[in-house]
Amino acid sequence: MIEVQGLEGARVVVLGLGRSGLSAARALLAGGAEPLCWDDNEAVRAAAEAEGLVLHDLGRRDAWDGVARLILSPGIPHLYPEPNRHVAAALAEGVPVDNDIGLFFRSFATRDWDRFDTTPRVVAVTGSNGKSTTSALIHHCLQVAGRESQLAGNIGRGVLDIDPPGDGGVVVLELSSYQTELARSLTPDVAVFTNLSPDHLDRHGGYGGYFAAKRRLFAEGGPDRAVIGVDEAEGVFLANQLSESPADDRVIRVMVGQKPQGVGWSVSARKGFLSEMRKGRQIASVDLREIAGLPGAHNHQNACAAYAALRALLVPPKLIEQGFQSFEGLPHRSQLVGEGGGVRFVNDSKATNVDAAAHALGAFKRVRWIVGGQVKEGGLSALAPHWGSVVKAYVIGRQADEVALELTDLPRAICGEMARAVALAAEEAEPGDTVLLAPAAASFDQFDNFEQRGEAFVSEVRKVIG
Repeated sequence: MIEVQGLEGARVVVLGLGRSGLSAARALLAGGAEPLCWDDNEAVRAAAEAEGLVLHDLGRRDAWDGVARLILSPGIPHLYPEPNRHVAAALAEGVPVDNDIGLFFRSFATRDWDRFDTTPRVVAVTGSNGKSTTSALIHHCLQVAGRESQLAGNIGRGVLDIDPPGDGGVVVLELSSYQTELARSLTPDVAVFTNLSPDHLDRHGGYGGYFAAKRRLFAEGGPDRAVIGVDEAEGVFLANQLSESPADDRVIRVMVGQKPQGVGWSVSARKGFLSEMRKGRQIASVDLREIAGLPGAHNHQNACAAYAALRALLVPPKLIEQGFQSFEGLPHRSQLVGEGGGVRFVNDSKATNVDAAAHALGAFKRVRWIVGGQVKEGGLSALAPHWGSVVKAYVIGRQADEVALELTDLPRAICGEMARAVALAAEEAEPGDTVLLAPAAASFDQFDNFEQRGEAFVSEVRKVIG
């Protein structure tokens, strides 16, 4: 556990008692603070109280008396589309609002570091798509290279649940826009921006607010090295803002499909080959084409971002390549579930938006596409240019009829339930086809989360392939 520093004796309200809220309460208590816990869900409150945590009814008139800080869980809105009523009350009282990420960065360094030969470091990864795979890949390669590494944040463990790092240890954090927007302290050693596409726009007041939330990781933190995906205009702009000259190697530009320009430090992927360029010369390359855990151009972008972060940590290219070769990928992200009768079944339930689904569709030649769920603002029309590989769509979700209308020129079947979609797609598939779950939508109409949706797909696939 990372014990929270600097709030000894302070009354700190923790709102939202999910994974991050509970770990924050425990870490505050361990650090000598007085955590006061609340969640609007009665069952969740009861579980926290049974653990020994102190409940604090935020509906009371004196609820904010003597409170030094509010620690907010990421699912609770603090500004857009409108602040949660408890957050609004805290803001009106002038109580500073923070989250577990802010607590982590203010508490990460300890006196133990004085006896270390190598200071522990933090790599923080954000972006719209690929941040989970990029974070896990960095973590995996560090372990292959014999470096102490822990993976936390929006993936794996809560940031305050990890162990204090040892001499030279590295903590790899995946951070969502909800987390970067609110944290009062953001000081990673290496910060990674994978890409940007529309997502969570209601929570950030639009696309500009969404980009601003991601940008805080770089503008507020001042990392020693910034790895920036420059395939979108926002990444180009961010890289430019962080650079003092064309040759400033504090910024490593990452790109897929385009040729690096200039004399700066870059990592690119073209035609399946990763290239590291520095001062106008290639200094290393990796053949990504046969790496099973990193299929498709979108995973090549993830590989480039991970490679750049690892090089910033001085990991040799040969060890990075070894890590790539042994990386098995993550569940629900281009996960090969199995094969039967010459047909592959791939679970990309994490493709919850249009951009992620486009990357998934582009990774395979003949796709039987399972799509649908809680479609986000803008609908699915932007996917039309990527339908060339789709043989047929199988639409799931409570609004399956409405979603099907957006798939104008595609052969399609309205299935509603996952079981029907998998069974029909498997029945109609021919050798060489890929049955792909890439919903391009959130899961909350039928499932609690994308993981549960992916597990439902895997379960149904196992029924048809044995």
